[in-house]
Parts: sequence; structure tokens; C-alpha cells
Amino acid sequence: MSPRGVATPDVRERLFAAAERVVARGGPGALTSRAVTTEAECSKGLLHAHFAGLDEFVAELCLDRFARTAAKARALSGAAGQGTVAQNLYAVALVLFDSAGPALSGLAMSRPATALRIREALQEGAPGFTAIQESVTGYLEAEKELGRLTETVDPDTVALAIVGTAHHLLMTSWPDAPDPRLAMTRLVTALVGG
Repeated sequence: MSPRGVATPDVRERLFAAAERVVARGGPGALTSRAVTTEAECSKGLLHAHFAGLDEFVAELCLDRFARTAAKARALSGAAGQGTVAQNLYAVALVLFDSAGPALSGLAMSRPATALRIREALQEGAPGFTAIQESVTGYLEAEKELGRLTETVDPDTVALAIVGTAHHLLMTSWPDAPDPRLAMTRLVTALVGG
């Protein structure tokens, strides 16, 4: 536990990682300010010192994780011509399901103030599913130009199917539900081959 008055390094990420562990272990209902700060081994008021409340905290956590996935999707353009197309797509799509992604998405959608904050941020240009879809489309177009995809593959449609399915799986997952990564792996294989 950090002593009072001593700066806690990388507070946001420390609290975000703690929240993911709490949700992964106990589901969305286990997420409280106290559970997060206890898991992060920091003072009880630290979360509220950096966020207006739990709704803002959850919104910022989700937006941070969207931004990370969008950055990984943008990096796909550098992967064109390397590895397999399916492996490259798996690497991006499966990031959404790492840690407590499905549970956090469900939590965010069950909290009206959180859902509103996320929707507003996305409308203002925060990276989300649209940014991920655009990056996947660009990557697939590059692979098509390299001849690593058949002419019948439509990059826009494949990107929409991957991102739309990821969104669906995130929004409809619950604790103890089947692992959504298996469905995503099957979808990518069906769309672009193994």
C-alpha cells in the first residue's frame, strides 16, 4: 500500500489493470471503487482523486482499451506481406477479448452514465470500433494488392464482419459464457482462410 502523501506511479494504468482483474475474477458486479483500490494496493481515495466517480472511471477504462486496440489495428498496415493474413487479423481481433474485455463492455453498457460518456467520446473522435474497422480495411486492401487475398475478398465487408462480430461478442458475453475468441477465430478463418 502506498503511504499517504507519496505519489503513486502510473495511477491510471495501475487502477485500470486492477479493475480488469477484479472484473475477470468476480464479474461486473464485483467492481466497486473500494475493490479497485484494494486490488491496486493503493489508498481508498485514489480513484476518486483522479476520476469524478466510478462511472467516469469505467468509461475512461473502456476508452483507453479501445484506443489500445485501435493503435494495434493501425499497426496492421506494417504487417502487410508478413506472417499470414489470418494471424495478423487474429492478433488485432483477439486483443478486444484479452483480460476482462467482455465483462467490462457489459459493465459499461449497464451503467447509463458510463455508456453516455463513451458514446460522447466516440462522437468526438475517440478511437473505437470505427477506427479499428478502417484500419482492418486498409490492411486488407494492402494484402489484396500484394496478392495474398483473392480478388473475391471485399476488404470493407470483411472488416465490418470482424469488427461487428467482435462488438456483438463483447456485448453479449457474460461470466462463464463460452470463450468468444473461439468464435472470432472461426470467423476470421472463414473470411480469409487459415
